[in-house]
Amino acid sequence: MTDSAAPRFWRDARLPHLELRQIEDGHRVCYAPHSHEQWSLGAITAGESTFHYREARHHVREGQLVLMNPGWVHACNPIDDRPWAYRMLYVETAWLTRIRQAAGLIDTPRWQDIPTAVIAAPEWYAGYCRMTDRLLDPHVPVSEKQAGAEAYLAALMHHLAGQPAAAPAIPSATLVELAAFLDAHAAQEVSLAELCARSGYSAGHLIRAFKRHFGLTPRAYLINRRVQLGQQALKQGAPIAEAALHAGFSDQPHFQRTFKRLVAATPNQYRRPLAK
Repeated sequence: MTDSAAPRFWRDARLPHLELRQIEDGHRVCYAPHSHEQWSLGAITAGESTFHYREARHHVREGQLVLMNPGWVHACNPIDDRPWAYRMLYVETAWLTRIRQAAGLIDTPRWQDIPTAVIAAPEWYAGYCRMTDRLLDPHVPVSEKQAGAEAYLAALMHHLAGQPAAAPAIPSATLVELAAFLDAHAAQEVSLAELCARSGYSAGHLIRAFKRHFGLTPRAYLINRRVQLGQQALKQGAPIAEAALHAGFSDQPHFQRTFKRLVAATPNQYRRPLAK
């Protein structure tokens, strides 16, 4: 018997730039604020929920799409324990960037953030459902899955290119360097004192400035990166204990608790995708 509240993940090694998550009953699925390395596009397929995206808060419902830029902190959670369901597609940023550049929508092979957070137009929702149905169907050839996803995303990128762009908040070079340092040392213990010494900032100023630009404190940013490392290891077939060590967690239970809090799935649920 299938648990409708359990998350289901679809992946195919032949399409490494795509990953799909499906929840049929999300009334108890809660996320802590987090971010992804991928660009993400989700559909609310039933009910309604609250979508926190950086400083904004959106009330989203069935038939709407939500969009998340890589690195932008967000959380999508139930309202008053009411049922809701969704599908979330995670798209490799570099692959989508190449699609946008090939279409003449951006000038350089560097990701540019998309300001749109919610799409309510029914035709884009219907197209998303058809595209993800095709991904989930084990009888559809992989070439058709690839073509369908690329065609839909290319059309959506053209549509979004006409939207007014918001001026991005540009962090200081010091904060960018600190984030890069945390990225490179995510599996190691990095103290606040070490970050203060590298930046010349006081602890209070560093925490406030870092959170203002990245949406997370330095410690939360580090933990978010560790969970991403754990996801990468699990996708490659690593046992949970090995993934925990790879991601810098001292023990497996700590990894499992933190993973569940940020991914709203257990490591075991995540590492066992749906059949192709």
